[in-house]
Amino acid sequence: MFSHDGIIGKKFEKKMMGYDQQEVAEYLKKLSQEFEKLFIEKSELKEALRDKELALLEYKERDELLRNTMATATRMSDKIREDSEREAKLIIGDANQQSERIVRDAKDSLRKIYNEINELKTIRMQFETNAKALFESHLNLLNQGKQLIANPEMDTYAFLEEKDESLANKVSTAVEAALI
Repeated sequence: MFSHDGIIGKKFEKKMMGYDQQEVAEYLKKLSQEFEKLFIEKSELKEALRDKELALLEYKERDELLRNTMATATRMSDKIREDSEREAKLIIGDANQQSERIVRDAKDSLRKIYNEINELKTIRMQFETNAKALFESHLNLLNQGKQLIANPEMDTYAFLEEKDESLANKVSTAVEAALI
């Protein structure tokens, strides 16, 4: 390669009708200056290229790191989403089981209440029937007692013999109570 000193120090042979030496020297000087500028520019470009290659390498490393980070974040996001979906399904399943248990318990309680209401209705009907029968029995006894009192000649014991002994006892007690 040519260097600045090599271009300036170049000597030409003299010939007979050769070139003007001063013109050749000036041309070579300009040529040397241009080569010097080119060498400097080449060195600067090499240094700039080295800087750009280092920056590119750094960008590639950052890009790789960013890709890895994004891949990791995507995997983590997918895992979190899957875990959340699985947990949501578990929570929903538990909630469904609890709601079914609550509904089942409520139905059982409602069934028990209906059974108790029906039992109370049956007891009430039995009570009303018994009370009505007792009331009618007492009313009949009172009416019979009035008839006996109104008709003293009627034989009380003859009437009682026709009825059941327990009924006779009740009538006898009722009549005696009415007379007192």
